[in-house]
Amino acid sequence: MVSPVRVWLNRTYAENVFFIDQLRRNPQGRPVDVHATHADPDSPVLAAADTSAPEPENLSPAAYVEYALDQCARRGIDVFVPVLHQAALAAHREDFAALGTTLLAPPAEAVGLFANKALAYETVRRVGAPVPPWWRVRDETQLLAAVDAIEADGGKACFKPTGGEGGVGFRIITRAPFSMLHLTGFPSPYVPLELVTRALRRTERSVDWLVMPRLDEPEVSVDCLTGPDGEVRLAVGRTKNGRRRGFTLDPAWIEPARLIARSFGLHWLTNIQFRVHAGEPVLMDVNTRPAGGLHQLSQCGLNVPWAAVRLALGDDPGELTPDFLGSDYAVVPGPRALSPSLPQQRTQSPPPALALPAAEAGLGMASVLPVASTPQAAELP
Repeated sequence: MVSPVRVWLNRTYAENVFFIDQLRRNPQGRPVDVHATHADPDSPVLAAADTSAPEPENLSPAAYVEYALDQCARRGIDVFVPVLHQAALAAHREDFAALGTTLLAPPAEAVGLFANKALAYETVRRVGAPVPPWWRVRDETQLLAAVDAIEADGGKACFKPTGGEGGVGFRIITRAPFSMLHLTGFPSPYVPLELVTRALRRTERSVDWLVMPRLDEPEVSVDCLTGPDGEVRLAVGRTKNGRRRGFTLDPAWIEPARLIARSFGLHWLTNIQFRVHAGEPVLMDVNTRPAGGLHQLSQCGLNVPWAAVRLALGDDPGELTPDFLGSDYAVVPGPRALSPSLPQQRTQSPPPALALPAAEAGLGMASVLPVASTPQAAELP
């Protein structure tokens, strides 16, 4: 009997329930045991895993590395997919390898570089990848100079922390004064410039913001799988334009992503995001981890999580170019089971997802539904 592959997902985001589903539904039929840890007992990832445990709180990065090494040794982990403390863990890759564990994370230097957006933009620009105009701002004077320059060029200024993740801290600056207009409807990312400058004058905390023009859609997230040899095995774009989602292999998006992945040794699963400035694709962000929407590539006939695990085990899947691109679609929420308590040891098969998967894709919590046809996403400019 073939022994199961032991995969560990540490404190991660809820969408990785689909990562787990795809590992179990691998085309080789290889048994997979998933271990998950999280500080939140209501994370659906814990319920989706075969075994789960609560993570200790308030560990320093160094202490967390020791915790992780102990977990891998005691549980015989073959492949570790870290999100929390990724840089610290990556710096100890050889220690994990000595235990027989492959760390599915880029080198620590690359993780550290892309954790700072301003430094990343400057470095990426040097290798020839397209980046938008940007200003690094630490005070009111620098902010006003950046906003004036952006508006003089016809743009709308926005800012976010240089070290933020996702949309945390993202705001769009408006010259309109605060009024009842800001208090109607749903909360908006727009913030009056006068409130921002007033807050900067009053705070005793330092800020480190990236200020840039607001970029246009479509947003294209290029999911990459790169081997430890630096060769990119997969680069497929997922497009987002309002509610509509789709896929693309357009070189305007794919080639800059490949360039960045190769130039900075972004091994294993990463996600490189682009938007449009002045009609051309430009870099928006680089995520040194698998994207939450990675499972959507199953609509193109790809099981990317399993391809990454195969590569980690020394079974090279080769170049992964999809034979087809899935149709445009929308993403809608659905329920997902939670664990009754922790720690948890699965004693029976996991319950089926309450929202049916699309095309055997294992999509439960955020199902993919087709939308009315339009020209293929691959044809986007």
